Amino acid sequence: MDTTLLPTGVVTCAVYARDGRRTDIGIDAISDVLAADDGSFVWLGLYEPEVALLECLQEEFGLHELAIEDAHKAHQRPKIEAYGETFFIAVHTAQRVDGEVRFGETQLFVGPRFLITVRHGASLSYVPVRGRCERDARLMGMGPAYALYAVLDYIVDNFQPIVQDYQQDLDELEKSIFAERYRSETIKHLYRLKRELTRTRMAVAPLMDIVAALARSQGGMIPREIAPYFRDVHDHAIRVSDTIDVLREMLTAA
Repeated sequence: MDTTLLPTGVVTCAVYARDGRRTDIGIDAISDVLAADDGSFVWLGLYEPEVALLECLQEEFGLHELAIEDAHKAHQRPKIEAYGETFFIAVHTAQRVDGEVRFGETQLFVGPRFLITVRHGASLSYVPVRGRCERDARLMGMGPAYALYAVLDYIVDNFQPIVQDYQQDLDELEKSIFAERYRSETIKHLYRLKRELTRTRMAVAPLMDIVAALARSQGGMIPREIAPYFRDVHDHAIRVSDTIDVLREMLTAA
């Protein structure tokens, strides 16, 4: 399907059959896909969509109006909420842009037959996540819960190189201090690094709670065979959070 024909704000819209096969579809075909009891699911990717598009999708997927309102607005606190058979999840993301850490948000709707990702601000595309999922038809056959795991795993993993950069920044600051080059620029760098570490910690910490809640949901929205994948993401998030805490302690002592 020619993606230039998709409405503004829609990155990708595809349906995945039980055997993992992908078919690109238009927004107007979603209702027919969801009406078919064939085990397929829709994976829809959005980037900063207009409210009119979200209202259209609210009707197509039967989404709660409060969740739609949250998905349109940026600056949501990280959370997970249940609306009937649908989970609404909001998480913060981060990426390096021109040497600076910039933060964005992703809201996700996940139901028995669909996954919708809504990106705002500095958020890397989830096209690589789709590619990874599509290489294993068996796992994609598990439905939207596996796709949800893959997105959250990608988000958590993208914090790791940022934290590694923080470690390098701190090492350079320590060298400047011990070399008696403790100038005003060094102080500014210290405060900037402290601020970025704090904000990154605030993004990662809620992710641990969200992923843990999803792992506990096994048997309902989350199939039992998927729960271990969420526990693995939880472990990754803990390691990132612990590293941030160590760096913050070192920075305080600097």
